[in-house]
Amino acid sequence: MAADDLKQPIRSEAGEKAPAPRRGRTPAAKKAWTTETGVPLDLVYGPESAKDRDPGKALGKPGEYPFTRGVQPNMYRGRLWTMRQFAGFGTAKDTNARYKYLLSKGQTGLSVAFDMPSLMGVDSDSPRAIGEVGREGVAVCSLRDMEVLFDGIDLAQVSTSMTINAPAAIMLCFYVAVAEKQGVNLAELRGTMQTDILKEYIAQKEWIFPVKPSMRIITDMMAWCTKTVPKWNPISISGYHIREAGSTAVQELAFTLADGFSYVEAGIKAGLDVDSFAPRLSFFFNSHMNFFEEIAKYRAARRIWAKRLRNVYGAKDPASWKVRFHTQTAGCSLTAQQPENNIVRTAYEALAAVLGGTQSLHTNSMDEALALPTEKSVKIALRTQQILAHETGIADTVDPLGGSWYVEWLTDQMEREAEVYFARIEEIGGNQGILEGVEVGIDRGFFQREIARSAYEYQLKVDRGEITVVGVNAFVEEEEAPIDLLKVPMAAERKQIRDVKAYRKTRDAAAVKRCLNALREAAAGTENLMPRFLDAARHHVTLGEMCDVLRTVYGEYREPPTYW
Repeated sequence: MAADDLKQPIRSEAGEKAPAPRRGRTPAAKKAWTTETGVPLDLVYGPESAKDRDPGKALGKPGEYPFTRGVQPNMYRGRLWTMRQFAGFGTAKDTNARYKYLLSKGQTGLSVAFDMPSLMGVDSDSPRAIGEVGREGVAVCSLRDMEVLFDGIDLAQVSTSMTINAPAAIMLCFYVAVAEKQGVNLAELRGTMQTDILKEYIAQKEWIFPVKPSMRIITDMMAWCTKTVPKWNPISISGYHIREAGSTAVQELAFTLADGFSYVEAGIKAGLDVDSFAPRLSFFFNSHMNFFEEIAKYRAARRIWAKRLRNVYGAKDPASWKVRFHTQTAGCSLTAQQPENNIVRTAYEALAAVLGGTQSLHTNSMDEALALPTEKSVKIALRTQQILAHETGIADTVDPLGGSWYVEWLTDQMEREAEVYFARIEEIGGNQGILEGVEVGIDRGFFQREIARSAYEYQLKVDRGEITVVGVNAFVEEEEAPIDLLKVPMAAERKQIRDVKAYRKTRDAAAVKRCLNALREAAAGTENLMPRFLDAARHHVTLGEMCDVLRTVYGEYREPPTYW
């Protein structure tokens, strides 16, 4: 949105001019007292709100089933959450410098943001990549790019998260090949691939292949990781992007867990023992601005997952019952207006994530509504986590809000509303299971319509002033001082394109051809694809070349039009 657009008068649904934004006045009282999701709220909560609950069964103790109060008995006393700032821009060399900067400032884990061509399985020198190389993340399309990205960083000593989905299996093989070159014991390699293709169809829209072959690649990856990199999380089931697309907290909770149950069912259907892969499934949630609703969401997620894994899918290992999750503060809550206010928003969202029991956390930078973050702003975001961890005392006791009448009522309410969605999803699939319901629901646009409706209704409330956003529709300033922004120069794209073209000339062409032919045959058959990806990575086949072979076998996904 252009700067001038931000000053245009807001108009309501019918097109009439909305009330002028308030300047320096106290916001009007709410017309209705609800959570952001729309759950009606009483003035006060007490024992009557818990009259139907057995605290022993509903809550338990921290580290014990059903894990409402957390997955570890001592939580942050034993180990603080991992401070994992999401970072990536320009070339692998540019981002490597940012990683070393963050690690020097006390970051405890790495998180890779890839550019759009990489996310879509396209090499940097493809005509489809023009203007997007290194723009919203780092360009990685070869083993050499991955080597440069982690140059001087011991992969045995860090835990790395990579936010990529359709080509996640290939990117993991680049990473594993780098670890092999470093001499890392693969059995000790730690990290997470996002790999959550179902949420791509539902919300983020960065897909390549149709649903069923995508699920085949994922189950191959789960089986391979269990044997080859047993400490690696092959999937981070992501509600973050569902929320960023405009869902409510309840929809984020329900749709994320439904995707998780789908991966469990797919793994079981592929012949895997649920306890062989479920302990390595992890989650990725959003932390938005409605403080208590977010905390209740995390607590409800743990309880729902534990109950269904044990009672429906027959998991016997308590590790399979645990929701371990990373949290990122809400990008969609950041405002281009008065961007310094985003520091405060991020701090409250981070506090909710920690009080909700997250295992890992990314705090957004104040300038991310405008550009990728500068070093200064990302350091402030990291310091926000460090202040929470070391100055506030919130890490001293487990689940400090447990037992709050309001928090427990809201946790129960979130669980009830999520169960209503699960029933609807199963019905959509003819009551053949969550996986069938999710696949049919995607094809019919069910999830897309639900999220679009919620996003529209939320924006109407902001436009009407029913929801106050400081600096946007209240406490507005006519003139705002500009802030420094990170600019990725076009020279980075040109260099990356030159490097990719030169890289291809240095390879063994016969070996590349052999790897691609073997991958094509495996994709058309039933063998596990991961050894083929890894062999191709070792022989310097590029990401785009591997994905193009898969495109010839599987085709590309086309989203059906959705109206509501």
